[in-house]
Amino acid sequence: MYPLPFLGILRGLFSLPAPRRFSKTKNPMNPDLNRLQPYPFEKLRRLKAGLQAPTDKPPIALSIGEPKHAPPHFVVEEMISHLHGLENYPLTKGGPALREAIAAWLQRRFGARVDAETQVLPVNGTREALFAFAQAVVDRSTAPLVVMPNPFYQIYEGAALLAGAEPWFLNTLADTDFVPDIEAVPADVWRRCQLVYLCSPGNPTGAVADADTLRRLIELADAHDFVIAADECYSEIYFDEAEPPVGLLQVAADMGRDDFRRCVVFHSLSKRSNLPGLRSGFVAGDAEVLARFLLYRTYHGCAMPPPTQAASTKAWGDEAHVRANRDLYREKFDAVLDILQPVLKVERPQAGFYLWPETPVSDEQFARDLFARQNVNVVPGSYLSREAHGANPGRNRVRMALVAPLQECIEAAKRIRRYVESLN
Repeated sequence: MYPLPFLGILRGLFSLPAPRRFSKTKNPMNPDLNRLQPYPFEKLRRLKAGLQAPTDKPPIALSIGEPKHAPPHFVVEEMISHLHGLENYPLTKGGPALREAIAAWLQRRFGARVDAETQVLPVNGTREALFAFAQAVVDRSTAPLVVMPNPFYQIYEGAALLAGAEPWFLNTLADTDFVPDIEAVPADVWRRCQLVYLCSPGNPTGAVADADTLRRLIELADAHDFVIAADECYSEIYFDEAEPPVGLLQVAADMGRDDFRRCVVFHSLSKRSNLPGLRSGFVAGDAEVLARFLLYRTYHGCAMPPPTQAASTKAWGDEAHVRANRDLYREKFDAVLDILQPVLKVERPQAGFYLWPETPVSDEQFARDLFARQNVNVVPGSYLSREAHGANPGRNRVRMALVAPLQECIEAAKRIRRYVESLN
């Protein structure tokens, strides 16, 4: 028998420590995560909680901007034929063939001659790149501001907050045709600004910034030393083949700025080529900025798989499928606007695939009751905006994404019209 004191020592040596308890007043995670707001679709889910849509009407989703047209078959086949490339680690900066295909497309489309080696960087979808870009660009030690349109793609706000910056919302309103009024930004905001997110064509408004606006923004970037991140992901969905939307690099090139100083654009195959699942896009522009962004992405681990690169190279080299895609959207907008314009204040956008109508009741009531009565989903405009400068520019508007097939969009428009007429 061991003496009792010895047994106590053994118990002390071999007993497990008490489990660690985190203080209720301390958050072990990144505190900036607490600054993120719920995503619009989470808000929409809560809005519809407890509602039962009519079972005799099949659901129609105009809420999510996910293209539903068939992807180009030759791109899919190209990806399948390059699956053998999976045995190799890809370069973060992408292979030469893809970068050269992107550079050639930029010259054809925008007349912008870029260096495929230093001014082009493939990315795994522009959502990831738009977020990561702020993390690489923003100097959080200087109380930075990130200027962005309002309403806006939610990634801009989250990227700014997690980079340690404050978002500054530039309301886009009907009296400026939904184009950001950059002359309305106070000088002290420009002095603190490190990054501007520009979305042209706009989401959700479909507004296109003209060359004069882009030229003025470049001049302001020079004067105040900030970077312009131009989200141009909707640039290839437009209605007049003779007037495609102007791009930031195009304007910079016209100004004689071949170095594209402080100018960076983001493009994607998701909308242009109906390939949202491919997660393929690119960033192009200022070589010095892209070199730092490449360094960030090398540590972040964002290389595009070789089969995806092969498929993307093929997609950027073809325009026939893109023109056919625009034809499909034109047909849908023509049909839907014929049905809705007699009962709603809604206009054809300059580009993109969204409608941004005013609502005869609050945007939340419109979205909630439209679902409850007609089984059609739309997004309240106030969910895509923030209260800024005394207004929420999305209030009493909704976003409708005309991404479903033609007949489904027509059916949705008929149901929306019936709902609006019932309000009268």
